[in-house]
Amino acid sequence: MSELFQHHPDAGPAGTSSVPSRLSHLRRWALGALVFLIAAFGLALLLLPVPEAHAQGKAELRIGYQKSASLFVLQKAQGTLEKKLAPLGFGVKWVEFPAGPQLLEGLNVGAVDVGYVGEAPPIFAQAAGAQFVYFGFDPAAPRAEAILVTKDSPIRSVADLKGKKVALNKGSNVHYLLVKQLEKHGLKITDITPVYLAPADGRAAFESKNVDAWVIWDPFQAAAEKATGARVLADGTGGVVNNYQYYLGARHFVNKNPKVIEALFADSVAQGIWLKKNLRQAAELIAPLQGLPVEVVELALQRYEFNVKPITAAVAADQQKIADTFFDLKLIPKAIRVSEAVVVSQP
Repeated sequence: MSELFQHHPDAGPAGTSSVPSRLSHLRRWALGALVFLIAAFGLALLLLPVPEAHAQGKAELRIGYQKSASLFVLQKAQGTLEKKLAPLGFGVKWVEFPAGPQLLEGLNVGAVDVGYVGEAPPIFAQAAGAQFVYFGFDPAAPRAEAILVTKDSPIRSVADLKGKKVALNKGSNVHYLLVKQLEKHGLKITDITPVYLAPADGRAAFESKNVDAWVIWDPFQAAAEKATGARVLADGTGGVVNNYQYYLGARHFVNKNPKVIEALFADSVAQGIWLKKNLRQAAELIAPLQGLPVEVVELALQRYEFNVKPITAAVAADQQKIADTFFDLKLIPKAIRVSEAVVVSQP
């Protein structure tokens, strides 16, 4: 590097070497060399093979669930779905939501890939423009939701609710139950005073008698029955409602990952069969995770069926009736076609 300090034409007269000029030249040479090395290193990195796991990220099925969704709670605790998805290169991320409407919002904004809710939340969500699809359903469970009154209530019939305050979670599956039960007894939703409350607040209002009745689903229903002696005024039996539970998902995820959906179906069916054959044992596993007594969870499990199947035309038609009812009552801002949100190709 000594030659850099030899006389340079720009250095001034020979014998009067300009050191600052030579240092400036050295800095330019060093900077150029550094830029060249950085560029060469960057090009080498681009040419190196990138492992797929780092290029695309670990594949993951993100499941939205509610603590009241007992089967999902069991599957999460047991880790059975993770084992089924491992050969497909998928992990599982469980994301808890307080209720169906919030779960649908999570699905709509891309926070989760699939979820499990009752009948009404998807209708409200579709009417609000949410993007999702139905891809599975559990059999009817008409006893798993009910209109409750306190054990000492003078109310003996749904007809007696006229002019009364009724608590419910707006936009949930019990919303439709209330509408249909009122209709069955010659009343309209305008004949009562709906008080829209989340489950925890609904129970508080119910126990303090700030409302005359409470429309709620299991396991909250069973908890109120066991703890307070609450009486079932009416439920969905007798053809009033089916109370289906739905598996929903992001359309692109469901269509692009049929093997993942098949694995979800297979694990849900297997765990559902085990649960129904071992109610007490299942309740003992689920109860501490839901923060409920074992006998409460066991009662709730008795009223649900767990056997997920692909959506059928008949089930979609039933959901359309609910959507039409809600539109007629101006509970949703526009008419919707449920069929537009149903996956055609099923696993």
